[in-house]
Amino acid sequence: MGKSGNKPSFSELVRVSARIGCLSFGGPAGQIALMHQELVEERGWINEAEYLHALNFCHLLPGPEAQQLATWIGWRLHGVKGGLAAITAAIVGVIANLSLWFTVHVLFAATATFTIAGRSLALPVLSSLNWAAALLSLIAAILIFRFHLGLIKVLGIMMVLGLALNLPALGIG
Repeated sequence: MGKSGNKPSFSELVRVSARIGCLSFGGPAGQIALMHQELVEERGWINEAEYLHALNFCHLLPGPEAQQLATWIGWRLHGVKGGLAAITAAIVGVIANLSLWFTVHVLFAATATFTIAGRSLALPVLSSLNWAAALLSLIAAILIFRFHLGLIKVLGIMMVLGLALNLPALGIG
């Protein structure tokens, strides 16, 4: 276990919170476990008793425990400002992680796993690019950013184009 009472700088708290958000794919159990490993065991920013007490309290409250725990840890280390930077950084990290994961797995049929510094990283196999998905993504980006179409219109257009591209695979046309 790490040294207790080790207080990080505010920028280090934000950086580590964003890192936890990016690495913790798999829901609250994974996020809570990674927070424990990073913040209690490795960095010693929070001691074991404080962490468990906060986690138990978060389980009693309605809502997402991992976000509540990240908010409490940020508040404990840097007050209100810490609570808002920690939760924001963690949420941005989770969103970035999910966006990247879905992008890779939609655009590429295959990935190769590499281990770097003890962490597994799935990288796309470039030869497995799904050209239809890439084309639809490009069209959607143009409709949104160039022509400023709303989400519902873009989804409707993409649905029609996706069906049209896949008619032969469905045995129609």
